[in-house]
Amino acid sequence: MQQRVKVKPNSKQQKIIEEEDGSLTIHLKSPPVDGKANQELIKVLSKKFDIPKSYIRIKSGASSRQKLIEVDMDE
Repeated sequence: MQQRVKVKPNSKQQKIIEEEDGSLTIHLKSPPVDGKANQELIKVLSKKFDIPKSYIRIKSGASSRQKLIEVDMDE
């Protein structure tokens, strides 16, 4: 499964908003430094989908706010 994600780092609180087009807007507390926001993003998504973190990959946009996430649900 692929999921479009818009990330908002340095937010006051962590939250996930499901947009009408099916994409997610995710507010992260971590700053976008040294991959910290990406690590937090993977942690948040693993909780949301109730799967191990190793099942989630950032397919494109690792250094962008717009990301394409690949989730392996069937492993």
